[in-house]
Amino acid sequence: MKYKPTAVGYLRTDVSKLAQLWDQTQIRRVAARLGYDFADMVVYDPRFGRPPLARLKAQATRLDAEAVIVPGPEHFEGGEVPGTLVQQLDVITVTPEATYARRATPKSAS
Repeated sequence: MKYKPTAVGYLRTDVSKLAQLWDQTQIRRVAARLGYDFADMVVYDPRFGRPPLARLKAQATRLDAEAVIVPGPEHFEGGEVPGTLVQQLDVITVTPEATYARRATPKSAS
């Protein structure tokens, strides 16, 4: 059996709005096309007041995911892919299609 890396999806309900199901479908399609084993969809709803990336990072760690796939950078605070997330996972955006690879991001000195 060939190993397939694990990916999770992430989206914000306030950004996707009525296109949420479409965005989820596009995330799954990109995962399949890139050869990922799609494990979970993390849906963030700001009405609950939790930190937006906390559940995503926890779920990615629990599932030993290598990538997170999002509809676009607008699903992150300020419309930018967070560097702290890229340190943990490859971040793949559907539109525009781009990959923010964790191996390309230098680790900060502690």
